[in-house]
Amino acid sequence: MSERTTSSSWASGIVQALEMGGVDCRRLFRELGLDYAALADADARFPQDAMTRLWERAVALSGDPAIGLNMAKGVRPAAFHVVGYALMSSRTLKEGFARLVRYQRIIAEGADLHFRASGDAYVLSLAIHGDRLPPARQSAEASLAYALTFCRWLTGRPITPREVRLQGPAPANPEPYRQVFQAPLVFNADHYGLIFERADMESPLPTANEALAQLHDRFAGEYLARFSESRVTHQARQVLCRLLPQGEPKRESVAAALHLSQRTLQRRLQEEGSSFQELLDVTRRDLAEQYLAQPKLTLLEIAYLLGFADPSNFFRAFRRWFGITPGEYRARL
Repeated sequence: MSERTTSSSWASGIVQALEMGGVDCRRLFRELGLDYAALADADARFPQDAMTRLWERAVALSGDPAIGLNMAKGVRPAAFHVVGYALMSSRTLKEGFARLVRYQRIIAEGADLHFRASGDAYVLSLAIHGDRLPPARQSAEASLAYALTFCRWLTGRPITPREVRLQGPAPANPEPYRQVFQAPLVFNADHYGLIFERADMESPLPTANEALAQLHDRFAGEYLARFSESRVTHQARQVLCRLLPQGEPKRESVAAALHLSQRTLQRRLQEEGSSFQELLDVTRRDLAEQYLAQPKLTLLEIAYLLGFADPSNFFRAFRRWFGITPGEYRARL
């Protein structure tokens, strides 16, 4: 896997929370080999595992396992990078959380957010992933505490979740959790999450501004595109799309187009959790879906556009991808 990173914006929020807990973060950054000055650079990013070490050392130094909850004490939209402003200008919290999920990688790549309706409620669930180190529970607790406080700040109302789900055993002192969340707490849950009342999520936001929301969407989209372009997987995929109509691309051709050796290409794809063969397969599958949505393209033409010299190989691959034939897939469209 590639090294997951955290934005300087979110890292600044973490540092603020730790400093509220009496931790000398300048000294701690030096100890961990991190650049404290980079916190002021909006485009700087910090490795996920470095953030985990930061939480662990801060807990050890402060003696406070609930130190992550300090994130709720200083709400700044900038902590969410451009995503915070996109959320602010959304029509409702429901729409804002949809944006938060879409742009989550800008804030921190180590977090997976999901937001969905569930009966008469909405569920925001969170998973934190480490690279070489298992993530600190303080990281997830800080994220939930901040998200809830941000909702309260945005709406100007004391939003109370129906339930707060936290992984891990109940702490020796649950009082800090009660004070921050002011809602029923469920420990040893199978995931971190906030269960919201439907009315809270669907009420109009006082900060809603459709024109600004579109502008922030554009900024966030541009940032993500710039971010993705730094990944070899993204670059190799673009080369594959270009080469496929000429026949099945060889690894050496893609490596040459990226000015890399074959070995370096393979190593960097592996670091990003992929391989050449897997990337080729996924790219073909995604393109197949796009081409089948274009009625003017015949199945034979699509097979050749995907680099299959023999159409029967395309049909076999398609059945493996989707469990049906290309013709049946198109008929469903």
